[in-house]
Amino acid sequence: MHDLSQRLMSGDIRSLARALSLVEDRREGYVEVLKDCYRRTGKARVVGITGPPGAGKSTLVDKLIATYRAQGLRVAVVAVDPSSAFSGGAILGDRIRMQDRATDPGVYIRSMATRGHMGGLAVATGDILTVLDAAGFDVILVETVGVGQDEVDIIREADTVVVVLVPGLGDDIQAIKAGIMEIADVFVINKADREGVDRVERELHALLTLPGAAQGWTPPVVKTVASRQQGISDLVEAAERHRVHLATDGGGQDRLRLKYSQKFRDILSERFLMEIFARHLTPEREELLLQAFLKREEDPYTAAEAMLGRLRWK
Repeated sequence: MHDLSQRLMSGDIRSLARALSLVEDRREGYVEVLKDCYRRTGKARVVGITGPPGAGKSTLVDKLIATYRAQGLRVAVVAVDPSSAFSGGAILGDRIRMQDRATDPGVYIRSMATRGHMGGLAVATGDILTVLDAAGFDVILVETVGVGQDEVDIIREADTVVVVLVPGLGDDIQAIKAGIMEIADVFVINKADREGVDRVERELHALLTLPGAAQGWTPPVVKTVASRQQGISDLVEAAERHRVHLATDGGGQDRLRLKYSQKFRDILSERFLMEIFARHLTPEREELLLQAFLKREEDPYTAAEAMLGRLRWK
């Protein structure tokens, strides 16, 4: 077992931070750490918090931390932020808003940059969850970037997906139902002290009564005012009911099959590309190809076929 893996599993926070950076940056040794951690996973509850920008996701997560900590549970937070246009790093707005939790030894907050990856998460988010699970956290909260209709990667990583909405989204449910509306296990109408909350609630319930909407689990609708801690206990209860549902109805296995099927394919794709670049596509060769593409002397389709043709398939 990798020495770093042993230390993070024993509760050493510095080793945990080092391991997370190793995994996120894909530095040498990260695969060994993930192999060690994988066998220690499967115990943490992973709750995804997603929704459009301005829905109050960070405030909601902050209040969820407090509620779970009051139950004596260790909580980790993965806050996926947009990448800085200048440095490529995360704009740490979420960590700043949760800084009051930084002194709590039972809370660990990790910000991640999307680094241009679509879907509301970063490429390494799933691997980060593996490490945090192995580190012994009871609950892992994953806050996505402010997402649109097609950024739904969180369904592959979270046991329970909470979609956060607020009154005043223009066309309300119609604006986003084509994407994230379909992945919700729990709906939250946050900032429920605003005008228009009843309209959002009616549209949600109408959506949930459409033919084929419910498949064994009907997502509950919870109203919250996160800034005042209102409705947070109801949200925690709804998430727990969903967890029990997955455990008793068999839906949890279906979700795990989806998760690991995609994870395996992602690993294959990543390692495959790494092998191609290591063996056949040096930076110099890539630059020559780019120049040929720009001059229309060669097309990328033929170049890709030629590159694949160099591989020795067995």
